[in-house]
Amino acid sequence: MLVSKLRTLLNQSLATNQVNQIHAIVVVNGLNHLEPLLLQQVLLSAKSFPKRTSQYIKTILLNMQKPDAFSWSCTIRFFCKKNQYREALSLFVTMRFLGLSISTYSFCSALKACAEIGHKAVGFMIHSQAQKYGLFEDVYVKTAFVDFYSKMGNMKIARDLFDEMGERNVVSWNSLISGYIRSGEIEKARYLFDEMPNKDSISWNTMMSGYWRTRDVEKACSLFDRMPEKTIASWNAMISGYLDSGQIKSARNYFDSMPERNNITWMTMISGYSKCGEVESARNLFDLACENCPNDLLVYNAMISCYAQNGRSKQAVNLFDQMIKSDVNIYPDKMTLASVISACSQLGDLIYGSWVESYMEKNGMIMDDHLATAFIDLYAKCGNIDKAYELFRTLRKKDVVSYTALILGCGINGRADDAIRLFKEMETCKINPNSITFMGILTAYNHFGLVEEGYGCFNLMEKYNLVPSADHYAIVVDLLGRAGRVKDAYELVKRMPVKAHSGVWGSLLSGCNMHNDVEIGEIAAKKCIELESDSSGYCSLLANIYANSGRWDDAKSVRMFIQDKGISKIPGCSWME
Repeated sequence: MLVSKLRTLLNQSLATNQVNQIHAIVVVNGLNHLEPLLLQQVLLSAKSFPKRTSQYIKTILLNMQKPDAFSWSCTIRFFCKKNQYREALSLFVTMRFLGLSISTYSFCSALKACAEIGHKAVGFMIHSQAQKYGLFEDVYVKTAFVDFYSKMGNMKIARDLFDEMGERNVVSWNSLISGYIRSGEIEKARYLFDEMPNKDSISWNTMMSGYWRTRDVEKACSLFDRMPEKTIASWNAMISGYLDSGQIKSARNYFDSMPERNNITWMTMISGYSKCGEVESARNLFDLACENCPNDLLVYNAMISCYAQNGRSKQAVNLFDQMIKSDVNIYPDKMTLASVISACSQLGDLIYGSWVESYMEKNGMIMDDHLATAFIDLYAKCGNIDKAYELFRTLRKKDVVSYTALILGCGINGRADDAIRLFKEMETCKINPNSITFMGILTAYNHFGLVEEGYGCFNLMEKYNLVPSADHYAIVVDLLGRAGRVKDAYELVKRMPVKAHSGVWGSLLSGCNMHNDVEIGEIAAKKCIELESDSSGYCSLLANIYANSGRWDDAKSVRMFIQDKGISKIPGCSWME
């Protein structure tokens, strides 16, 4: 009687708490034969569950008394569909270890996971196993291998496999075309496209996107016009192409002409406005999107990211708060949190950033390298270098972004020795620094007063094909000025290939004030006042230089000038909350 009732329940759509209750009954009563049915119900209903359900699914699967190949295959496929490729691959390896029979579904899912995360070694292992078990003649398996080798950039093997196929489907053709486009072989892609016996919308969209990658607007538009059926994805590809080419008005024209739109359309257009710095246009579009596809995660992500990337940090945090409230109740993903953490870094809001970290732990969200790097940036900028280091050590793969975040944090927080050591470690690991990395390391050398080392580091930028910005020059000018080499600093400013901003002239003026160089100080002060006429700080520094040189009348004249012009002194403040 109990088994019959449970079977009936497990064939219905269930809420999370209902599944948990049924699971408890199954375990307590030893009804192990119902575990596969329970798992199937969880997988079917998981689209309405939060992401922590993934851990629950794994718990059921790994503790099944009688594991079966079908349940494992379905779970691996589920994780692939949810873009949790590492989990899928880990389960596939465990499935092989348990000796369960491998189906074409599990092979294809595992291979897709390898392709998406670039895991060549496991992909090659799956290749040999597919040959061993005689699965290589299956069109779906062979197509999966064409896709895998295409994404790995090995077009020769991909093409050989394609040519060997006795039967091909449209996915086989699309995979190879997509591979040629990724490798920059647009003509080969077009030849295949023209040879295709049957094309679907993905074929047309892939080829059209290929032309957009090569900035061939005419051919992209020609293909779009020739399409027998224009899907939403086709329109989205045109909008995305125009946005990538910087033609936002053309993108908006296509957006307005669309017969129907989906969340990708709204997200793409909002992101386009974000890249152009048109935050108000993005917000207007977001408000329209909320009417057409309410409570959509991608749309909210696009707008939160727009705020964070355009210096509207407070608005980004406020929108996130609105998003997770009960009346909206959208469950954030890692992209949402990365944008919110970035906003917290800009605000110096360590309290809210720590709350976000607690929110992740509470909801079972895994800290990947991308999120960890965002937190490293937050903690480093807010002065908690030890916590930033702790997270840095947990990274699976350290890259230029993570190194730069920590180097910059150490540089601005007086941990110059740590910044220098990290920079040398980075070079040893063959990770090329970027312009922001050099901002951090130059700040560190400036803090230590290591003039020759700092100047040498500045010249090192050329080795990495980096052009110093005015901000880089400002740090080096400050370094030279502090060391008393005011004339060298001035000569460097005069040789600058880019226009010096107030930060550069301000650094020079500061050096003149420290070492009482009236002549260069007057030049620097004049430039600063031209660039920022409403700031009294530069005038005050010039007055100090005159006073220290005994030129009391000149000092008095400058102070009278400040009063007559009504120039106000900007009050000091902390950028950390």
